[in-house]
Amino acid sequence: MNLASTSAVTFAIQAFVTLFVIMDPPGATPIFLGLVADKSVKVRRRLAWQAAGVSLIVIGVFALFGRFLLNYLNISIASLQGAGGLLLLLVSLELLTGRGNEGPQGADSNIALVPLGTPLLAGPGAIVATMIFVQRVHDTSHALGLIAAVLAVHLAIALALLSSTTILRVIRQSGVTLVARVAGLLLAAIAVQMIVDSVKAFSLNW
Repeated sequence: MNLASTSAVTFAIQAFVTLFVIMDPPGATPIFLGLVADKSVKVRRRLAWQAAGVSLIVIGVFALFGRFLLNYLNISIASLQGAGGLLLLLVSLELLTGRGNEGPQGADSNIALVPLGTPLLAGPGAIVATMIFVQRVHDTSHALGLIAAVLAVHLAIALALLSSTTILRVIRQSGVTLVARVAGLLLAAIAVQMIVDSVKAFSLNW
């Protein structure tokens, strides 16, 4: 089905489903819980909205200027993916060793920025998918549909992260520690997969 025969609503639904699957809000919640387990309820809620907001900003910037930025800096998608994987691997090691909670409370905003907002949510996959959908936009209705889809995905992300914090109300400190360790393991697996995909992409270009 070409773009001419695709309605704006259908295009928006396609973009929403694609981004939702790639960004995977339910899959991000255990990692979010592991990173904010030692924070107050108020701080958790603020971090949930901040993480979704940061992801929205990153996706928006790459939607508008992504191709120009990558070409200007001579950065490939594989390089971006590898860097994101290394960053996530570092954070996962901190969660697994219990050193992720030793930082000052002033680092709350950093948690929302990295690794939650990016590269966990607004990772290479979501960035590339958004850039591809932008290339398929040729009229105002489809542009509005894409904007609505991106906003809807990030609203779903914020709601998923917010609702997940209720889990921490029913588990004690031992449960919090377990959540952090499991989150670290999941994050490490995601990081390794990103690095492997990056290496594969480089090998295909050699």
